[in-house]
Amino acid sequence: MPKLTWLFDLDNTLHNASHAIFPAIHLNMNAYIAQVLHEGGHASDEAAVNAARLTYWQRYGATLLGMVNHHQVRPEDFLREAHRFDDLPTMIRAERGLARLLRRLPGRKILLTNAPRRYSREVLRHLGLHKHFARHIPIEAMRVHGRLRPKPSKQMLRKLMAREKISARHCVLVEDTIAHLKGAKELGMATAWVTQYLASDSNKQASTGERATITYTKRPIYVDVKVKSVGQLFRQLHRLR
Repeated sequence: MPKLTWLFDLDNTLHNASHAIFPAIHLNMNAYIAQVLHEGGHASDEAAVNAARLTYWQRYGATLLGMVNHHQVRPEDFLREAHRFDDLPTMIRAERGLARLLRRLPGRKILLTNAPRRYSREVLRHLGLHKHFARHIPIEAMRVHGRLRPKPSKQMLRKLMAREKISARHCVLVEDTIAHLKGAKELGMATAWVTQYLASDSNKQASTGERATITYTKRPIYVDVKVKSVGQLFRQLHRLR
């Protein structure tokens, strides 16, 4: 049987970003958007900033893409400013024994995150997880024909599978964001929904400009496995192969 390839999300999947990181990103992002709007001669008060962030999120699925398309910001500038932290390690919260839990899962593991490279690398190293991932694909690397295509882009997922020479039926996407899982399932991937940080996930849209997870009481049809934490995935392997 071919080995599984696990595609792991980072924020609110491998650690609790809603605890302190997302609120900080929210403040940073608002400040940067206000600066860009002001420099472009647009209204830049709190209402204008919130409206821009929400409009771009609804239209593109990520505020970043709206800022790039409409204000010609450089993605690296937006990501750098949004992910400025005074002391990131003190803000990270995660379940114990994550490295051991990942080691139990058979197959190759790839980090696939809509977060930037520098930030996601620092979080992985702080948690001691970096050596468990064969590849690290941050948002900067999610490009199709030269254009940013972050999750839930099916084009990006198809390109990833082609480059890695893997088939969808041997891939598992592990995510907290339900919209990302839906697209992956439509491509034929197995899907695992991690829910332990959903209680505070209502902040995700405001904090990151990404699509927030909708809280379901039942497992949607396009989710193969619904687990509270990554630690429960091993017991559900038979439903993911």
